[in-house]
Amino acid sequence: MDLLFIIYFALAIYFVLSLVISVFLAKRGDLDNVQKFAQIVLVWLIPYFAAIALWQFNKSQDQAVCKHSNFGGGFKR
Repeated sequence: MDLLFIIYFALAIYFVLSLVISVFLAKRGDLDNVQKFAQIVLVWLIPYFAAIALWQFNKSQDQAVCKHSNFGGGFKR
């Protein structure tokens, strides 16, 4: 298969699924308007938030690699 076709197919599925869920949330009677709006925004933006959150998490877990270590410490004269 062509890579461009796969990308378009994945985007089409994402947009259709997000649209269906957005309509479902908009029709819910048990949610306030603010809750509806916030949840619809999360439905559309979760891939971006997830990517940024995972990048930040993994970045914070990195430890600096030090080739030279100071052994002992103590008092230098």
